[in-house]
Amino acid sequence: MADRWALAVAEDGGAEVAPLGPDGLPAAPVRHEPDLAAAVRERPGVGRWVWRSTAEVYPRLLAAGVRVERCYDVEDAETLLLGHEGRSGEPRSAAAALARLRGGPVPPDPPQRSADPGGQPSLFEPREAPLPLAGLLAVYAEQQRRHDRAEHPDRMRLLTAAESAGTLVATEMNRAGLPWRADVHREVLHDLLGERYAGGGEPRRLAELAEEVSAAFGHRVRPDLPADVVKAFARAGITVGSTRRWELASVDHPAVRPLIEYKRLYRIWVAHGWSWLQDWVRDGRFRPGFLAGGTVTGRWVTNGGGALQIPRVLRRAVVADPGWRLVVADADQMEPRVLAAISRDPGLMEVAGRPDDLYQSVSDRAFSGDRDQAKLAVLGAVYGQTSGDGLKNLAALRRRFPKAVAYVDEAARAGEEGRLVRTWLGRTCPPAAQASDATDEAGLPQDAPDREWTPGHTSTDARARGRFARNFVVQGSAADWALLLLAALRRSCASLSAELVFFQHDEVIVHCPEEETAQVIEAIHHASTLAAHLTFGPTPVHFPFTTTTAQCYADAK
Repeated sequence: MADRWALAVAEDGGAEVAPLGPDGLPAAPVRHEPDLAAAVRERPGVGRWVWRSTAEVYPRLLAAGVRVERCYDVEDAETLLLGHEGRSGEPRSAAAALARLRGGPVPPDPPQRSADPGGQPSLFEPREAPLPLAGLLAVYAEQQRRHDRAEHPDRMRLLTAAESAGTLVATEMNRAGLPWRADVHREVLHDLLGERYAGGGEPRRLAELAEEVSAAFGHRVRPDLPADVVKAFARAGITVGSTRRWELASVDHPAVRPLIEYKRLYRIWVAHGWSWLQDWVRDGRFRPGFLAGGTVTGRWVTNGGGALQIPRVLRRAVVADPGWRLVVADADQMEPRVLAAISRDPGLMEVAGRPDDLYQSVSDRAFSGDRDQAKLAVLGAVYGQTSGDGLKNLAALRRRFPKAVAYVDEAARAGEEGRLVRTWLGRTCPPAAQASDATDEAGLPQDAPDREWTPGHTSTDARARGRFARNFVVQGSAADWALLLLAALRRSCASLSAELVFFQHDEVIVHCPEEETAQVIEAIHHASTLAAHLTFGPTPVHFPFTTTTAQCYADAK
């Protein structure tokens, strides 16, 4: 049987399938199969399936009990290739790619599917028309040629393969769900917020805190309205620019304490309260809809549910099934290790290859043993803190690790000049408005201190994009490495009962029977080593993980 097969969803819900030869063209006549799942199940030896979109095909396969080893997601590849070619923002659907290839009018991308907490597709959800297999394969063949024209073809091929593997992991995680005890969640909410009032109003504790805030000001104030709070402080003779916690904490006023507590609890109530529990947790699982590569840097996002912002207090509700455990793995000091690998700075690679604490090792070499100063310097280099103490720290870092600092300096300079900036594997930061990375569901930036970058002709705009590009080469390369880590871990877990259930940036959670925990921990460390070698080639840089086994997520920290 051919190692690669192509599959296109047919108009009747079945599938068109064909084996592919070395040239990417059908090696046998195209067949129509009335049952999509059966078409895949009956070909267990296929090494890689080429299809339009994992989101279109794989949920149906998993629902039928069919798992695939590898895939090539044409639309995800199109996104990466457009970015690499400096064409970010152009329609990335397979239909659009085919229209470009044939010189016809390019259709816009369909609207992104809305978040669906109920797990059921809407009758009114827009659906793309099926793309015939012949058209899909024409796009696939052209994409292979475009890979050959990439700056580093082999790296770019690895990136598209890793991104496709990420779509499989995300789909399987969405189906598995994160174990979630609704009863524990309700207990936490009651302890924090008190009783719920009829009509959906604020729970008792929030109402009490709101009264305390108003009493402190001497008149009615709505603590959930920032403008109302700023105005109230102004009436009290205090100027505040916002109601952010760090700013309020510096104010001497009796309203500050209840106001900060109100804001903390209000966010839990709105983002993860009783309504959230009803919407997003079903059958003992939280399924937020993970989306691989949802941001410019390649970091993941979710379609809803705030999975990437789970408050620590609610981690008590994440409980393994009876007889099972959660293996929680955190990558240690990932940013400086990635910087060492991509910059090839000899000194930083040597430090990053040690089993010791990396920031302490840096501090011993450049900051007279002051670990905190070393950490600020390294993160400042990545995130662009180049004023005040940050400038002094950066100078000390530059003297000791010149190639590392020069690498991010050059990325920043390229960003300021409007040039394309790439990760190690070839993910590209666009030179226009798309350079502003996606924000998370809570409206908070996921990747960089710059919330948004808007194109223009001012030096301020250029500096903002420069800071973003400086961060992008590190965070984006880390995201590329993480994809290969997940792919390797998924492969190791395939022979076990273990299931990947959560991933964000530098943390992975595997849910497994208690007797498999040792194998899972070993698989995580092996996957980290393999991903580092595949991503960055032969370097001494080590990417260690801290792993914890626990019945409850809250106990793993």
